[in-house]
This record gives sequence, structure tokens and C-alpha cells, in this order.
Amino acid sequence: MIVTIVKVVVIPEFVDDFIAATLDNHRGSVQEAGNLRFDILQHLDDPASFTLYEAYESEEAAAKHKETAHYLKWRDTVAPWMAKPREGAPHRVIAPAERSQW
Repeated sequence: MIVTIVKVVVIPEFVDDFIAATLDNHRGSVQEAGNLRFDILQHLDDPASFTLYEAYESEEAAAKHKETAHYLKWRDTVAPWMAKPREGAPHRVIAPAERSQW
């Protein structure tokens, strides 16, 4: 399994647009083969800051996500709304170790 945590800071006037576009990407992402989770989190203390939690069965499945039409549309749509470039960091899952626990 691989989890990527993506931090995004949006220009405040585009927060609602960002949420709508990211929900569209979420709906496509959770249908992908190999996707285990795709969570969209909005920070309570800073509504223009978001964390995306993306879990895939393998690095290959995570890489294929970046080739999908819904991801490419999201990437191009939200790029001008970001206050700074997004930061994604891949993580190795320690626990839970069993897929059934997801």
C-alpha cells in the first residue's frame, strides 16, 4: 500500500470552486482500480488549507491515478486557484497492515 498526503493552500476567494472541483476528482478517484481511500480534508483553523489523503494498493495504481481524465482535469482546473504549489508526500503504511482493516 502507498498513501500520499497532499497539502494544498487555496486563494480564499476560490475555496468553494476548489471544493467543487476536488469533489469531482474524488468521485472519479474512488472508482479507480487499486484505490482504497481518497479523503478531502479542510483545516478547521484555516478554511483555505486542505489535505488530500490518497491510499492506493500499489505505487503502480497511484501512478495510474495521475493519468486519469478526472485527475488531469482537476490538476489543470485548480492550479490557478492555489496560493502556492501543492505539496505531496508519499508514505509507506505501517498499520493497519491488512487491507480488510481499511
